[in-house]
Amino acid sequence: MLSSTLVLVLCLVGFALIHSLLASLPVKRVIRRSLGSKADSLYMPVYNLIAVITLMPLAYLLYENPGPLLYIIPSPWRWFMVAGQVIALIVGPRALRDAPHRFRLPAQLSAPNTSEAGHLDIHGIYRWIRDPFLLSGLVIMWLTPFMTTNLLVIYILTTIYLIIGSLHWESRLVAQFGDEYRNYQKHVHRIVPRLKAYYEQ
Repeated sequence: MLSSTLVLVLCLVGFALIHSLLASLPVKRVIRRSLGSKADSLYMPVYNLIAVITLMPLAYLLYENPGPLLYIIPSPWRWFMVAGQVIALIVGPRALRDAPHRFRLPAQLSAPNTSEAGHLDIHGIYRWIRDPFLLSGLVIMWLTPFMTTNLLVIYILTTIYLIIGSLHWESRLVAQFGDEYRNYQKHVHRIVPRLKAYYEQ
């Protein structure tokens, strides 16, 4: 019989495969060819919905089989950790609002340095950090005020997946925006926020 940890890892791998496949440019091209301009407004909501649905089995199994408890952070420190998680939860929607052009299908599927690729247009949270999604994901996970063996395994693997995904995402942004994004990379860290806001040169 498979151990609970192995089942959880298999569920996470399944989610990662589906998530990565749907985020790939070849699949996005097929979707846009099939749906036309409707894909531009439907892709992100459907993509996020599928992500939530495919995460639900993992969350349920982790709830049912957390594994041995490793630690619980006592009060009042746990509330500081929870507050950090709440702040990180706000970052995701803010990051989408501050750079919607990065997630539009026509821009992602366009050739570099074309009118469809658009301008990098750095503002909002991106003046302090290049990948707020990566930072918020790491904060939400690792500020959990308790830890079990199975949760630790999932968090370690998810951290690796998020970092690899961030590197892949940045390679797309370099392809889309070219030297404009390379210059931005020189001034703004991917994970550690700047103390002073960056403004495009």
